Amino acid sequence: MAPPAIVVEAFRKTYGEVEAVAGIDFTVAEGEIFGLLGPNGAGKTTTLECLEGLRTPTEGTLRVRGIDPAREPGRLRDAIGVQLQTSGLPDTMRVDEAMRFFCAYHGVAPRFDLLERLGLQAKLRAQYGTLSTGQQRRLALALALAHEPPVVFLDEPTAGLDVGTRAELHALVGELRERGVALILATHDMAEAEKLADRVAILLGGRIVASGTPKALTAAAVDLTRVTVRSERATLQGRTAPLPGVQRQAREDGYEVYFSDAIGPTVAAVLRALEEADDPLVDLRVERPSLEERFLELTSAGGAQ
Repeated sequence: MAPPAIVVEAFRKTYGEVEAVAGIDFTVAEGEIFGLLGPNGAGKTTTLECLEGLRTPTEGTLRVRGIDPAREPGRLRDAIGVQLQTSGLPDTMRVDEAMRFFCAYHGVAPRFDLLERLGLQAKLRAQYGTLSTGQQRRLALALALAHEPPVVFLDEPTAGLDVGTRAELHALVGELRERGVALILATHDMAEAEKLADRVAILLGGRIVASGTPKALTAAAVDLTRVTVRSERATLQGRTAPLPGVQRQAREDGYEVYFSDAIGPTVAAVLRALEEADDPLVDLRVERPSLEERFLELTSAGGAQ
């Protein structure tokens, strides 16, 4: 079995009296997308910066494909690609110049195909300072991937992107995963993390308060499952007998909405009631709490887990 692409063990980072990261552990396998989630100040950026060799950990072990980021920056630079939230490119640098510069640094041919795929073909001779926020972020992503690194760090990768470019980025991330690239995705977009990540860790106050697959985390939520039903004659609307598992109910846009803590008995009872009333089912939806709802549950509870 291949060793993890990224290893974080007992990692702490302090700034004077402030403990930004308070001893966390996680690994990321090759070909895995790992979501690092948390509110501002949770320790996400500090963790990424230490893995990227930009800061030195106070304690613990960090390895990126066996490389110590703090002690082996020369080996690290070709092993990782980094898309930061903000770029330090000069405003007067052209898009094509930036691509040539970054590729020369890594000793590879310029990847103008990436610029074309990310919708920057018409901006090759445009100066960086004239690009929109979304265009700047697309350029940062293209530069991060140009040397085909085996490990990629994405910090809020789709912030400021339009719907089409966001979809293209998601497709590109999926292709990287299929090629065996390990990716860490730091984002505030819970829907994006739920869609893309194989596993996630939720940071709060410098500690991991929950981790696992998005499905496992949402399954552990204490929120009730939402069952939404619509039938031809709406016979459920006048029903007075309680349904098993239903803690509360509502009516929204012609739908009966049940909030249940026992989804199986609730759905079975709904279908049985409609069959007995000879009322054909039009629509039935069962929705577990989303990753965003689970995230809010954890952060509002202070991270008890």
